[in-house]
Amino acid sequence: MNFIKTSIDGVYIIEPTIFRDARGYFFESYNEAEFVKNGITNRFVQDNQSKSCYGVVRGLHCQLGEHSQAKLVRVLQGKVLDVAVDVRYDSPTFGKHVAVELSDENNRMLFIPRHFLHGFSVLSPKAIFTYKVDNLYCKESEFGIQYDDKEIGVDWKVPADKIITSEKDRIANRLQDLIRIYSK
Repeated sequence: MNFIKTSIDGVYIIEPTIFRDARGYFFESYNEAEFVKNGITNRFVQDNQSKSCYGVVRGLHCQLGEHSQAKLVRVLQGKVLDVAVDVRYDSPTFGKHVAVELSDENNRMLFIPRHFLHGFSVLSPKAIFTYKVDNLYCKESEFGIQYDDKEIGVDWKVPADKIITSEKDRIANRLQDLIRIYSK
């Protein structure tokens, strides 16, 4: 596996080594020893999967406090733009984001450490998206910021009139709301 550092500390693009032949291909989508060798020691405790159609934007979500989750995300079918937003209050890249195209063609994965918002948009007719987390879901710690927050400024690569999102994501908080929570 090739671990590629991004512009935000702790976020990695991971390219698996793919073995192809006449039958198709094989690759390791996770190898704990490889992750540890590259400084990622999180133990994953839950796998999640979603299926979405073109234009769906899921996010931006996280869990706050002790229930924060690191994620290892990838696409089984289709293509998405995956986004991680740094919300570590003392970080020099607070509020900044990394956006990476993940697909069933490039087989890339994205490792997102704890204390990051996460979201993705679907760029293909449909996408099957899967991710591992290192902490169990806790509804009381759930937090979201609107996908179109101007301070974060994500270009989701989907025309605004084609975006499909949940009501919860449309009325979520803004980055300034999170700053107010942190500064209490």
